[in-house]
Amino acid sequence: EKPEFVAEGLNEKGLSAGLFYFPGYGRYGTYDPALKATTVADLQFVAAVLGSCADIGDVRRFIGKIHVVGIVPQASTVHWRFADNTGKQIVLEYIDGEARIHDNLLGVLTNSPSFDWQMTNLNNYVNLHSGAAESHPFGAVTLSQFGAGSGMLGLPGDVTPPSRFVRAAFMQTSAPQYATAQQTVFEAFHILNNFDIPIGVEFASGQKPTDIPSATQWTSACDTRNLVVYYRTMYDSSIRSIDLGKIDFGRVTYRSAPLDASPTQPVVEVTIR
Repeated sequence: EKPEFVAEGLNEKGLSAGLFYFPGYGRYGTYDPALKATTVADLQFVAAVLGSCADIGDVRRFIGKIHVVGIVPQASTVHWRFADNTGKQIVLEYIDGEARIHDNLLGVLTNSPSFDWQMTNLNNYVNLHSGAAESHPFGAVTLSQFGAGSGMLGLPGDVTPPSRFVRAAFMQTSAPQYATAQQTVFEAFHILNNFDIPIGVEFASGQKPTDIPSATQWTSACDTRNLVVYYRTMYDSSIRSIDLGKIDFGRVTYRSAPLDASPTQPVVEVTIR
């Protein structure tokens, strides 16, 4: 039986899509049997978009023709991010049963609350900037920075979605523009390393962690120009890739493979002479 749930992906046209949990704020429309032919479940929506659209314009039109519903009533809702190979990005959320599309100029998305709230919340950090804060008089003394990065002193460091949104926004907007895709991918992973969620922080002291935690199970970066997906996992920090250009889609119809061969991270011993 083929797995039907696609959390994120990249198609041969350079369109990237992914879903993020959106608990407590989203609400889909109700299922109408008369609209069965144009109805798709939330967890199938990424696959539906990647199989039907080539760019953000196509995605906008597709959203207008499709009805998204939830499969399990008590399950969390999700929201989505889409990006094409021109750099255009949008966020889709269903609020009170209505589709809301937001232009995503920063290219950042986490979880709840809604995207417009997250963007407004950035204004609480208007004092932050890249580089070092300048020394200045403070009464009879002078206050000076301790070291590099003092311009972002006060950047939230916890793992809540609003704090991760702010942290990601400032880190990616201060990142340099690189000449090559490989340099850009490495920079993306340097930034994403700051968002690994250790399993222990999700559970109270003495509480046993679950088998499938919502901690960071994998981290990925998509090169939408060269059609390559890069990823690493919680069990293997080495960066691996899938090059769509090396797949013969006329011959390969469906193939699946585990992210890791085994749930243990390989340890390589290095001898220094």
